[in-house]
Amino acid sequence: MKLDYTQALNRITQVQGVWLMHGNEPLLEQNLISALRKHWQQQNIERQRFDLQNVNDWKQIFSALNSLSLFSTQLAIEVHGNIKPDAQGLKQLKAFLQNPQDNVLVIIFPKQESQSLKSAFFQTIEANGTLIGLTAYSRQDQQRILQIEAEKMGIQLTSQAWQWLLYHHENNLLSARNSLINVADSFSELEQIDIEQLQQSLQDQSRYSTFDLGDACLKGDLAQAIKILNFLLESGEAHALIFWVLQKEMRLLLQLFEQPQNALQLGIWKNKIALYQQALRRCNPSQLITWSSLLLRTDNAIKGIGHENSQDLLLQLVCALSGKPVLTL
Repeated sequence: MKLDYTQALNRITQVQGVWLMHGNEPLLEQNLISALRKHWQQQNIERQRFDLQNVNDWKQIFSALNSLSLFSTQLAIEVHGNIKPDAQGLKQLKAFLQNPQDNVLVIIFPKQESQSLKSAFFQTIEANGTLIGLTAYSRQDQQRILQIEAEKMGIQLTSQAWQWLLYHHENNLLSARNSLINVADSFSELEQIDIEQLQQSLQDQSRYSTFDLGDACLKGDLAQAIKILNFLLESGEAHALIFWVLQKEMRLLLQLFEQPQNALQLGIWKNKIALYQQALRRCNPSQLITWSSLLLRTDNAIKGIGHENSQDLLLQLVCALSGKPVLTL
């Protein structure tokens, strides 16, 4: 049987036989292992851990599964590593799967390639046990997983805050969860967490933030905007997050150009309407027309599509948003 992370999390109390989880998401691995350990503790199930160093370690694992201590009626064994059993070990695995006697073998492997998953070891577990892929490729899956974490902390995020969080951490769910912990500690009294709270809680010792970059561009202060951009790049800020802030402001201005009377409805704060109007006046329609193409090129460069340099394109976006001629690099 194959399960994804959420399905496995909902079946913790039903775990039996062999569970093998593999993937490259530490948060998902930690959560499942923690949930399993909690269940075993509540059920007074003895737990042992083995770290695979060589193929012979499998002999000790199956020996332990066949010899309970005097004080235990059930045993749960965690196996961490990336070494598959040999032919004799595979034979013992099949025998255990046929008669686990309420014992549980949980195997934690790193992400496996598709060819590896076709081996007899993985095929045996898929056919007679449970194979769990610890992956979350889509933004929708990532947000769904992180929303579970946010609910545990008692916080809610706006839709824009979710977008910001996912862009900021570039598919690193563990890092994103840590950011949720920080913002929950700082703003637990708020009904909803927005981008501003996320940004504030994560700034720490930073001299400039991506929001400072957006504001400098809107004010038309190109020198300050370039200074902030360089600081962010040198500090290792994710290109995707810098892009997210710039494209958000540019799309707002494009919408305001089309709907000049609907600033509030577009989500522009009342005290910032004048700032956006001034920024729009610095840009003529011929400049605005080029923005969509420039945004698409930058997005592709950040994703590794094409041969353009994302850092150069971010600088061009800063120039464009500041209402200045775009630098040709």
